[in-house]
This record gives sequence, C-alpha cells and structure tokens, in this order.
Amino acid sequence: MYLAQVNIAEMIAPINDPIMADFVNNLDRINALAEKSDGFIWRLKGDDGNATSITVFDNLFLIINMSVWENMDTLFDFTYKTTHAEILKRKKEWFKNMPRMHMAFWYVDQDHHPTAQEAKERLYYLQEHGESPYAFSFKSKYTVEDLRNYKVKTSN
Repeated sequence: MYLAQVNIAEMIAPINDPIMADFVNNLDRINALAEKSDGFIWRLKGDDGNATSITVFDNLFLIINMSVWENMDTLFDFTYKTTHAEILKRKKEWFKNMPRMHMAFWYVDQDHHPTAQEAKERLYYLQEHGESPYAFSFKSKYTVEDLRNYKVKTSN
C-alpha cells in the first residue's frame, strides 16, 4: 500500500489577487519538485496542472492539495527537507490560520488514486475522531498493519 495525503488551506484573497501572486508563481516549480522527489507516486491536478481550480468545499477560498507517496518518510523528506519547506514557512502571507486539522494521511492500494471526496471524508473523520490508522498526520506513525487491525468508528 501507499500513503495518500490531503491538505487544505484557506486563501486570504482570491487566487488571482496580487496578494496570492508569489504563491501562484511558485506552484509549478514546487509541483515539479514533488514529481521528481523520491517516493512520489501521483498528485491531484486540474487542467491548469495544479489543484487550485478544483472545488471540493462550499468555501471557495479553500484550496486542496492531494498526493500519493511510497511511504511517510518520502513525504516527510519532500515536505521538510526540500525547497518546499521555504514556501511552507511563508504560508501566513497567503493563508488564514486553520483552527481545525487541515491535513490527513491514509493508506491506499497501490493502484488507487484517491478522489477529492475520499480525501474530504478522511479529513472530516480525523477532525471528529482524532488520529487513528484510518486517518492520521505526521504526529502518528501508523502502519499498514495498524490499519488492518483497526475498526473504523461509525456514527450510528
């Protein structure tokens, strides 16, 4: 199995606003870096080559990023040990502080590309139930074996 990830961010201005220009101008470079990184498998993208035009939430200022990686180590290395980390440090220039969990990881079969709806469900599950093998973050080191032994909570 591979590791899927979703993260969302709420823009402080419309994507075409000058405030967002430096973020937008770095998208292609950072996405290309991800695609060349060890462990990268797949990423969500629209016709423009990124996911900023894909609407998943009622709030049109929420943008989504979703990708699949071989494992948590390769995702961590891309996120924090490449020039992606420099852009991440600047997130307050473009995005509001998210009071709730804004990223989620989960395991997918190697031939599966998760849908935006699936990502939304995992993110909401994490927000409601906390970290588990079903939906987690870098704070947890859940394995595929942990997932196999885990029973998902349902709201009945």
